[in-house]
Amino acid sequence: MLCMSKYILVTSGVCSSLGKGVASSTIASLLESSGLKVAMMKCDPYINVDAGNISPYQHGEVYVTEDGAETDLDLGNFSRFTNINLTNENCISIGKVYENVIRNERAGRYNGRTVQVIPHITDEIKRCIRHIGTTSGADVVVVEIGGTVGDIEAVPYLEASRQFARELGKENVISIHLTLIPVITGGELKSKPTQNSVKQLQQVGIQPDILICRCEAPVEDSLKKKIAQFCNVSAESVFVSPDVEKSIYELPVIFHEQKIDSVILNKLKITNKKTDVRQWTDFLKKLNNPKSSVTIALVGKKDYLDNCYKSVQESLFHAAVTGNNSELIIKKIDAETLEKSTEIDSFFNDADGIVIPGSYGQRGFLGLIKTVTYAREHKIPYLGIDLGMQLMAIETGRNLCNWEDADTTEFMSNSTHPVISLPEEQQGPSDGGIKLGSSSVKLTEGSKLHSIYKTAVITERHRSKYAFDRHYTKDMEDNGLTITAMSVSDNQAEAFEWNNHPWGIGVQYHPEFVSRPAKPHPLFNSFILAALDNHKK
Repeated sequence: MLCMSKYILVTSGVCSSLGKGVASSTIASLLESSGLKVAMMKCDPYINVDAGNISPYQHGEVYVTEDGAETDLDLGNFSRFTNINLTNENCISIGKVYENVIRNERAGRYNGRTVQVIPHITDEIKRCIRHIGTTSGADVVVVEIGGTVGDIEAVPYLEASRQFARELGKENVISIHLTLIPVITGGELKSKPTQNSVKQLQQVGIQPDILICRCEAPVEDSLKKKIAQFCNVSAESVFVSPDVEKSIYELPVIFHEQKIDSVILNKLKITNKKTDVRQWTDFLKKLNNPKSSVTIALVGKKDYLDNCYKSVQESLFHAAVTGNNSELIIKKIDAETLEKSTEIDSFFNDADGIVIPGSYGQRGFLGLIKTVTYAREHKIPYLGIDLGMQLMAIETGRNLCNWEDADTTEFMSNSTHPVISLPEEQQGPSDGGIKLGSSSVKLTEGSKLHSIYKTAVITERHRSKYAFDRHYTKDMEDNGLTITAMSVSDNQAEAFEWNNHPWGIGVQYHPEFVSRPAKPHPLFNSFILAALDNHKK
């Protein structure tokens, strides 16, 4: 069978959260650094059609693609580690697969046959995977199979993977399995969980070609040989993914030093390729030799995890290291705790800059308002994203316009000063609904944003439903808050800037989704530079 693209299917076992998305992204990055065209795909086992309605506490942030798909956060890693332009087709869930199959059945495309997991669900999964290779023209497609081997939700994907590998042949499809080597009391490393995980994978008909073992301690060659023997792989195909010292961006260099890229290329029968990891070694040189340090206060919901605001934190990191050769210290502040406190200075006295990322829900709202007031009054560089931008208008309305009930209709439907509301609630025509994906934004000439982007029109990604009501524009301007960007499509406010402030910007769009380690987003780059200037003062 003629096969244009080759495929790498990445699975995991033992437990969740081993870093399969990062491992898959690292492998794709190394192949890309070998001169190959690479595509990536995530197969999620949840029944939700997409990640749009899943709580970030359960599943991390929602990553928005250029075409407006609400996807798993692993696609953010895919984007940051590679140069791939991701779309809705790069992420499927079992819910989306079933939806497609049921739609086909309703349209009569199965000619009256009984619809079953095999062949209909598995065929649809294989079609989606093959489609990525066909449409992208990639030399290699890296497919991350979500979930853990042994989970009932992962069964259709594993069966589809087994069929896919058999149909295309071993030279065109290889299996990489990520497992855990735990360290028990006394420091002993145990390989039994890995052995059992591989046995589960073999029971569904998949023999892994390569094993990647997560372990917090160094793994001796003798243990690798033992794992290889029990798992039916060569010792040269057993690799270790250790705990990194400072950043996940150490992994491409670590994997390359173990020669995993050479083994993968050899198994796929791809010759005459040499991997160049200089972009990663250059980044690590800056990371390990900072010339300064900057502390950013990130204000969010109570007990939020790193994954809730993953892209924002990574974008700040890129801008600090690559853009300003600085060490980044993120100080996480709980908005609810801040809301109840009267000692606000103690939260921000060591912060060089303040960020409020996009968020939903009213919890901690007054703490967020306090944050905006503090940044404005103390002239601390401030970056607000989505709700963080909208809060600038609400705070101005409450504290400078003296409208005690200035609010967003998301939180207070009966506000007499709804400075933020749904477009359909405002006077004038509106399409309504959530704005998703990339769209054009026109910047005001002479604004700080215009000087940052150095162009009049930009394209940024959106994930928003509520917008600033332009009927309050003059009230905002009279109190030092100026609109400096407008949406080209619907003429909605896209950015605010504080007058007479060193750096106070809020944007409705999400710049964090396009930042990369070697290419920081200009807005984050400028913000970190302003924070460094504030640190010197």
